[in-house]
Amino acid sequence: MKALGIIGGLGPESTVDYYQTIIRIYRERVGGDVYPQFFINSVDLTTVRDPIVADDLALVARNLVSAIEKLARAGADFGIIAANTPHIVFDDVAARSPIPLISIVDATVKAAQDRQYKRVAIFGTKFTMNGEFYAKPFARANIELVRPSAAAQDYIHDKYMNELVPGNFLPETKAGLLAIVDGMAGVDAVILAGTELPLILREPEHNGIPFLNTTVIHCQEAVTEMLK
Repeated sequence: MKALGIIGGLGPESTVDYYQTIIRIYRERVGGDVYPQFFINSVDLTTVRDPIVADDLALVARNLVSAIEKLARAGADFGIIAANTPHIVFDDVAARSPIPLISIVDATVKAAQDRQYKRVAIFGTKFTMNGEFYAKPFARANIELVRPSAAAQDYIHDKYMNELVPGNFLPETKAGLLAIVDGMAGVDAVILAGTELPLILREPEHNGIPFLNTTVIHCQEAVTEMLK
């Protein structure tokens, strides 16, 4: 079995979800009383979040590569970054990484293609909703990526950064997010492109609109690679 290394802590709540999801998927596939062994390097969130906010993407990449190098030294054969927004520098990091990396974006594009979606909305931080690192791969796959309105983006980003990342999951915030989903007319699905979003939007769909849970999608790809 290949050894998986995870860059966690971005944020801590979703890292716990990654840990539990990987164990669940692994046991479902392997069967019996078995558990996977893998490595987690839980980094300081501020070493990635703060330079992203400051638009210092070179520093983001350097910090992530340094964290991945520690996983490689621990014995990881391949790795994942357990968050969406840091994938803004994924190509740069992957090119410099000592081990292969699985992209959460590529895995999500594949999941949308498998479901034959043609038009999907995206929820996440403003960096993710407006960034080209999601838009370009979906465009190459001929899938339209629909961004929420400016006001909706402000709401999602504020609640994400100031409530969800610190671990505050409030019913009124869930209601606000679902109201935005209701306003996304004509989409086949909504991408929960922030790994804290599935912790507040736990149902698989809302009013007939499916959610693409990027945490589960990423973990499925990771377990597949572990078992090769």
